[in-house]
Amino acid sequence: MSEMRQTLKYSSKKQLFARVSIMTLVAASISVAAGCSAVPSNGPLAIEVNNSGAAGSAYTVPKTNVVFDVVSVDQRVANSVTTLGLPSLVRTFGIGGAGGQPVIGIGDELQITIFEAGADGLFSTSERKQTTIPVIVQPDGHGQIPYAGTVRFAGKTLEGAREEISAALKAKAVEPDVIVGMSKNTSRTASVQGDVRNPNIIPIGLSPLPLTSAIAMAGGASKAPYDTYVTLTRGRKTGTVLLQSIIDNPKDDINISPRDKIFLTYDPQSFTILGSTEKSGKIQFQASTISLVEATAMAGGANLAIADPAGYFIFRYESEAVYREVVGESRFRQLLSKGMMANKDGRYPIVYRIDMNDPQSYIVTQSFPIRNKDVLYLSRHPATDFAIFVRMIGGPVGVARNIQKL
Repeated sequence: MSEMRQTLKYSSKKQLFARVSIMTLVAASISVAAGCSAVPSNGPLAIEVNNSGAAGSAYTVPKTNVVFDVVSVDQRVANSVTTLGLPSLVRTFGIGGAGGQPVIGIGDELQITIFEAGADGLFSTSERKQTTIPVIVQPDGHGQIPYAGTVRFAGKTLEGAREEISAALKAKAVEPDVIVGMSKNTSRTASVQGDVRNPNIIPIGLSPLPLTSAIAMAGGASKAPYDTYVTLTRGRKTGTVLLQSIIDNPKDDINISPRDKIFLTYDPQSFTILGSTEKSGKIQFQASTISLVEATAMAGGANLAIADPAGYFIFRYESEAVYREVVGESRFRQLLSKGMMANKDGRYPIVYRIDMNDPQSYIVTQSFPIRNKDVLYLSRHPATDFAIFVRMIGGPVGVARNIQKL
């Protein structure tokens, strides 16, 4: 009996010693970590940075919440986003400039040929019946014609200039007849710059010149059309579309006008996917358009262990036309009254939600387009929070159990 008592006493001391040793080791570790000098570091702690501020702590800026709507996607919403979501040059500028009736502009070089019926007239001799006069339209829009004086050319058609010169010479020359030709059309040009093979100033002839033809005259786009944006500036109006969309929709291949500025930008389309997917990160389209179901597949699909099929979300800045169509006019005005604001491009924040538990969603997602710079988020299932909690408490419980066994 005495031996058993001594054994139990020894075992109790051993357990007590083990517990004291573990507590001492933990305390020593905390002490060393608190000192920081003995632990390798790649920079100060967050609390050290915050406390280094002028007030001894971080300054808290009053929080401004972003106002947006969360919209459940059905076929109507998908159709509205598809139809109205892409910008259109024809909606911004119309069909474009009409090239059939050009007018003379400043800097244009003209060839004025004047014929006379008499042998010895102002512009004729016994050897020839005409004289050709080169004229450059001056900054004030005028040019000089002998015996006709100063003639206004800018803003007139070639026929209008001919009639004015003929009228001015009628009482001075012998049965004059005039031909006005344009040798160099300096005023009817447009610039094509950016990611093209041969940036240039291109002339606009008498016939209409489509936008894609103007780009071709500059050597064409240097990158793939599905990753190249075309920005057209005309006066105070500016429109930007994907080059591939102009190819796919000929109505957007509008005619350019004099003094148009065309700029091509290489900007690979991409979206960012986050949350409960097999792969997170930034993914490039490698195509002109992709649907939501294609985007999800490109990320490896949902992580079935933690994903919530009812929690597919697309975060986007949407155009005003689409927003009004999707939520309705009254709701849009209500959001504006609550403080919803547009970004620098005039687009408003919105979140689209899709429930993949509904079989119809697999049809709808095939027509719902992902846009450049979208953020696709797949939320975790609520049950995973409990599983995470169990794992969190499972660690300390396991440690305590192991200590108890000592």
